[in-house]
Amino acid sequence: MRILLAGLLAATALPVTAQPTQDPDARIAALRTDALSDDMAWRITEDLTTEVGQRLAGTEAEARARAWAVRRLTAMGFAKVRIEDFPMPVWQRGRESAELVGPYPQKLVVAALGNSAATPASGITAEVVNFPDVEALRAAPTEQVRGKIVYIGHAMPRTEDGSGYGVFGAPRRQGPTVASQKGAIGIVIRSIGTDREHRNPHTGVMNFADGATPIPAGALSNPDADQLERILARGQRPTLRLTLESTVNQGRSGNVIAEVPGRDPNAAPVLVSCHLDSWDLGTGALDDAAGCGIVTAAAKRIMDAGMPARPIRIVWFGAEEVGLFGGLDYRAKYGKQPHHAIMESDFGADRIWKVDSRLGKEREAEARRLQRMLQPLGIVPGSLTETEGSDIGPMVADGLPGAALSQDGTRYFDIHHSPDDTMAVVDKKQMQQNVAAWTTAVAVLAGPVEARPQPTRRRAR
Repeated sequence: MRILLAGLLAATALPVTAQPTQDPDARIAALRTDALSDDMAWRITEDLTTEVGQRLAGTEAEARARAWAVRRLTAMGFAKVRIEDFPMPVWQRGRESAELVGPYPQKLVVAALGNSAATPASGITAEVVNFPDVEALRAAPTEQVRGKIVYIGHAMPRTEDGSGYGVFGAPRRQGPTVASQKGAIGIVIRSIGTDREHRNPHTGVMNFADGATPIPAGALSNPDADQLERILARGQRPTLRLTLESTVNQGRSGNVIAEVPGRDPNAAPVLVSCHLDSWDLGTGALDDAAGCGIVTAAAKRIMDAGMPARPIRIVWFGAEEVGLFGGLDYRAKYGKQPHHAIMESDFGADRIWKVDSRLGKEREAEARRLQRMLQPLGIVPGSLTETEGSDIGPMVADGLPGAALSQDGTRYFDIHHSPDDTMAVVDKKQMQQNVAAWTTAVAVLAGPVEARPQPTRRRAR
């Protein structure tokens, strides 16, 4: 008995070593399975949209969101939680309305586009001139447009990958500049959205290029765009009174950054990101509180499982919606530093169906392992030479390696930038699949997760 007790006491004087190394793929598979019942992402999304609400870039609301994020990330146990702020111009909407005064008087539902010029308080009134797309407006003689309010249709179709947003977003991005250059006094467009039933306009940013004079620019809800087109199809020349008040001031936004330490503190980090700001019509649940919930829950799950080989850096970018200001600030500060991979979640929270990556030829085995580990979630292999992301896009263009988990975008643009972007549209089950995919991807890229050594336990005297 004395020999047995001596042996036990001697054992307690030694450090407790890490658990035996488990097969890395089996460990990731266990993390993947556990994440399918995740509720952290839902709680982050719900709490942010409830306790802060809409978070227009550069406003006091976005500042409250940054403070909220610091408290939340610190409470979750992440390291080096901080805000890195930067200056920016802050556009804010005021009173807005649209009303046909002839030939069929009626009110329409409109929202100003980000960076729209303001109308006088009394609004502007002019004949509406109709174009099916930006190219038709570009080809029109100036005298057809001068002194009028331009309307552009160009209805956007639903697609799984959201690819229509590029082409069908042209009326918002380019239309105001072209209309201004041709002498229009204002422009309204069909909302860049795929919903057809709700009288909800979709906002979004635009900028006046090539020295164009800023003019009032708004988006009609899709049902109201249909109504205007029915009037135009009757051969009528409607007159519109448009009021879009707004202000522009200088302000500040910022990125919220946190980290999961890696066993090698000098290793290039894996960047997982989202954007904290939102438009002001809804509470920004899908765009992009859900993205912040998803990537943060994934990082937390890996942190709770142990210590990855490489650091994981979580970034909640500021001021994405109005010009990628947060991504550009991060790029200026850290873009020249090595990153093992960069990723962003900014396309809602519906099921992830494809993985793309661009890690380089020398890391093809790692990219194929990433594909293989995601397949049990129903995620198909995509490209090995492409990746994407909004805030990280400039760094992707610079050549930093990355990966992209593509979400189902079939219904995303029904909701995007509209008053409907609230918790009501978030599907918890699909969000959990997102968390499982992100947990898997980050575990692969950050390297094997090993249990942390426990502090030395010594015999009491």
